[in-house]
Amino acid sequence: MVRWQPGAPERLQKAALELFATRGFEQTTAAEIAEAVGLTERTFFRHFSDKREALFHGQELLVRTFLDGVAAAPPSASPLEVVASALRSASAFFPDDRRPHSRLRQSVIDRNPALQERERHKLTTLATTVADALRDRGVAELAATLAAESGVTVFGISFIRWLREDEERSLGEISDEVFGELVRLAAEVPPAGT
Repeated sequence: MVRWQPGAPERLQKAALELFATRGFEQTTAAEIAEAVGLTERTFFRHFSDKREALFHGQELLVRTFLDGVAAAPPSASPLEVVASALRSASAFFPDDRRPHSRLRQSVIDRNPALQERERHKLTTLATTVADALRDRGVAELAATLAAESGVTVFGISFIRWLREDEERSLGEISDEVFGELVRLAAEVPPAGT
């Protein structure tokens, strides 16, 4: 078996996704994933703690992309403007040529309740991290939480729309549309006590 070729984590991730999509997540073992790319099960576990990690590895890159967008917002930006900057940054993380991979990955997640829960946890963690970054910019607790949760909700809705088979717009275009709808809805609500 070939053990020391470069790119082992990426090859394992690709094989895992293909096997999960064709055989099912529960029916696929770490040993089968490793074998598919000519590696040992032990090598698999050097890179991933379990087979779920092969599907969710790289989450920290998405978080970093959101935080880069927060950092890129001017100091005078409102909490929602900062979130809009984070959404633009996240949209660039998903170019259109990544859509087929993302569709396949989402189809695997959609067929497994435990993976759906893990995906929701990922988004919750993302919202918490963005809220922390907003607070670090001096945004009040409630405003930071509302803006971050709203931004991650916009991202989640936009991402699912981007994955639709008939969708051709970029994630950025969809995200702008969904974010615009959020802003319009918020503008319709009269201030409390009026």
